[in-house]
Amino acid sequence: MTVAFLGLGNLGRAIACRLIDRGVALTVWNRTHGKAEGLDVDVAESATEAAFAADNAVILCLTDSDAVAAVFARPGFLDACKGKVILDVTTNHPDRVLDFHRQATEAGAAYVECPVAGSVIPALTGSLVVLCSGEESAVSRVRPLLDHLGTTIHYLPEPGHATRMKLVNNLALGTIMTTLAEAVELGEAAGLPRDTVVDILGAAGGESLVMRAKAAKLKGRDWSPHFSVAMVRKDLRYLLELAASLGREARTGEASAELYDRAIAAGLGDDDFSAVADVASRPVED
Repeated sequence: MTVAFLGLGNLGRAIACRLIDRGVALTVWNRTHGKAEGLDVDVAESATEAAFAADNAVILCLTDSDAVAAVFARPGFLDACKGKVILDVTTNHPDRVLDFHRQATEAGAAYVECPVAGSVIPALTGSLVVLCSGEESAVSRVRPLLDHLGTTIHYLPEPGHATRMKLVNNLALGTIMTTLAEAVELGEAAGLPRDTVVDILGAAGGESLVMRAKAAKLKGRDWSPHFSVAMVRKDLRYLLELAASLGREARTGEASAELYDRAIAAGLGDDDFSAVADVASRPVED
């Protein structure tokens, strides 16, 4: 079975590597062809060509909903997906993902929104938390692929619900990271050894999945990207727009978004989101 795979960013390449390791044949497309270098895959010249090569499933792992919409709008793409399942791993805008369900259905394709929790390392090891919404029959068709990606698969039948849950999750992810970053920077500013601060936080009030994943980065200021500052900021923007549409506040999300904005302004947008530590707890200016 050949699967089309569109989008080889940090997460996309890791997921592609996992599928290849599990024996899945991929035809890939990425706007930058060089991203496929070193992968045992066929490389398509266009998203449409990749979709035509697929037997059953077309996986999207793109930057945002603008990128998904642009692929959907490519000449012949939705025609190439007719009778197939579009498995969209992109973290989408909660309103626009409903449009993608509609467009795919009208084109005779099935659409499964499938944002995942976790980044590069869980993707490589098949330990992502998988969220999916769409027709149960479509989810069943791609279940073998989902089983390669994660051991925990949550099916939320209502279209849009997987996306909403992913954004709620990333509110926690993004705000926990800014809190940990600020705590580490304040601790070091108070004269405490940085490594000691990270270790004690990790054993006490800061103990969390986020700290376990980012402790080494915080200690060594290693901002090599797994999940970038810019991507977290995008997800928080979508979350804040969701909250506003529900008439709710998300104050911690707003405060964290401001720190990610500072990090982007400081040129850290492509770095790992733990790089927010570089702009956390800056000295107060007179």
